[in-house]
Amino acid sequence: MTETAAATLAEREDARAKRLQWRMLFGFVGGLLAGLAAHYGAAGQPWVAEVIFYLGKVGDVFLRLLFMLVIPLLVSALIVGVAEMGEMRALKTVGLRTLIYTVVVSSIAVAISLLVVNLLQPGAGVDPALAQSLIADGAERAGSIIQSSREAKAGADAIVAIVPNNFFLAMTENDVIAVMFFALFFGIGLMMVQTPQTQALKAAIEGVFEVAMKLIGLVIQLAPIAIFCFMFNLGAQFGVDLLIRLSAFVGVVLLALGIQMFIVFPILLKTLAKKSPIEFFKQTQEAFVMAFSTASSNATLPTALRVARDRLHLPDRVARFVLTIGATANQNGTAMFEGVTVIFLAQFFGVDLTLQQQIMVMAVCILGGIGTAGVPAGSLPVIALILAMVGVPPAGIGLVLGVDRFLDMCRTTLNVIGDLVAATVVSAGVKDEPAGADQGPAT
Repeated sequence: MTETAAATLAEREDARAKRLQWRMLFGFVGGLLAGLAAHYGAAGQPWVAEVIFYLGKVGDVFLRLLFMLVIPLLVSALIVGVAEMGEMRALKTVGLRTLIYTVVVSSIAVAISLLVVNLLQPGAGVDPALAQSLIADGAERAGSIIQSSREAKAGADAIVAIVPNNFFLAMTENDVIAVMFFALFFGIGLMMVQTPQTQALKAAIEGVFEVAMKLIGLVIQLAPIAIFCFMFNLGAQFGVDLLIRLSAFVGVVLLALGIQMFIVFPILLKTLAKKSPIEFFKQTQEAFVMAFSTASSNATLPTALRVARDRLHLPDRVARFVLTIGATANQNGTAMFEGVTVIFLAQFFGVDLTLQQQIMVMAVCILGGIGTAGVPAGSLPVIALILAMVGVPPAGIGLVLGVDRFLDMCRTTLNVIGDLVAATVVSAGVKDEPAGADQGPAT
């Protein structure tokens, strides 16, 4: 392909991406306005419930199409990303930088959230009668979340569960961390064995990645329709009522997320990656919209990979590794939401947490942000577990269920943008290093 043809193709891709962004924006605004109109203009009408039901099914089909392709994409991207490191030294460099970045930035995020919620005390101002009615409304769902948290593995069992005893069973159960462990381990083996057969295997796995990306690209064209459905249901079911009634809690969560997004991330980009934050946010608009609409880091992974490659121009081997790991392990927004929610509910129930308890909450939130599934509402079982640890009634999680969907959309946006910031920062230190793909295995 000539340079002119390549430039023309890139221009077409940019134009297509911009058209998709506009369509998603129209779907978002149109769905929300239509939902609000139905909520306030046809409240209690049977047809509204039927429309909500069927539009919810349309949105579910879209998400299922994405989740169907995410596991093959995640496995192939991580295996090839590790294998393309070329030698153990390169893997250790990228892996160590990713690990240090994740732990440090997650710690900053949780510290900010705990500081904000302790200073503003949103739980002290909730009307008890209103709170009890909200808890009652969410009692059934809260009970299932609490049960999920009890069934979740903890402590040494959680560490052991990282290593799958059956890779295919881990895939069918959507055990993303176990799947990622296998892909990481397999990629290391593929990197260490340099034979014609393994090169052919690597090419085949890369072919799986390319096919998955192509299919997901087709599915993404349906995103504007799915976004319309999501936003219609949100507006039709809740209006702006719940946001107003729990405005203090919502405001604190959004303030904490905003500090991380618009203060911490720009500082990291400017100082560590020498990247203009304004330019970065312009280049990641597509990922921003997709994350906000789907409330799923895993569902947004294909878009994030494409943005990293086509818009940010990051090295493939680094972007694939950091973004696939980050979709589960670098969830700043989730960690912040967990911290704010736990302290908020403790304030509401009058449970005075000591400094030591809050440090424990911070540590668990950091680990929860690393291990929480990148799917809608994936953090709620973790919150129920933390509440039980510090003596706050886990049923109190029903208080925030009404606004969780909106806040889930917001924290997922921070998660995805945080992954792209991480990939940009890590790439800044290694992008000029050779990939080492032609070198022999490390000895």
